[in-house]
Amino acid sequence: MSKKLDSFNQSQLKKDLPDIRPGDTIRVHQKISGQGAPAGGKEAKRGGKTQTFEGLVIARKHGKGVSATITVRRVLQGIGVERIFPIHSPVIAKIEVIKKGRVRRAKLYYLRSAKGKRARLKREEFAQAIAETPKTEIETPEEKPIEKTEQK
Repeated sequence: MSKKLDSFNQSQLKKDLPDIRPGDTIRVHQKISGQGAPAGGKEAKRGGKTQTFEGLVIARKHGKGVSATITVRRVLQGIGVERIFPIHSPVIAKIEVIKKGRVRRAKLYYLRSAKGKRARLKREEFAQAIAETPKTEIETPEEKPIEKTEQK
């Protein structure tokens, strides 16, 4: 029975997730259903509309399994808003990492009460890999190797 459960859980895991850690600023694209429909309704399954939530990851829980979640915090009009997203849920369309932060804690709950400078995090250098079109090689005249002469 355990093997069946493990194989089912493995089939539900998303393969294309970025490396998400506490301190990262991310944008979560979540599929939403129509007005008055349940959360997992027909529109959410067909693609429908997506809603984005951008904020700072303050916690990651439950490891790397199917039940893994992230807590994302954002301040809107002076009010802190936190949402918990199950990262392997089929309702989550895409997760983008915008900035990487360098932190020394696994849970950043202290940011709930921090204001101003105390709420800032150090940033890591983060360069997204952008696929570039291959440039045509410019033909240059071949250079002759310089011969070295030994001096005694």
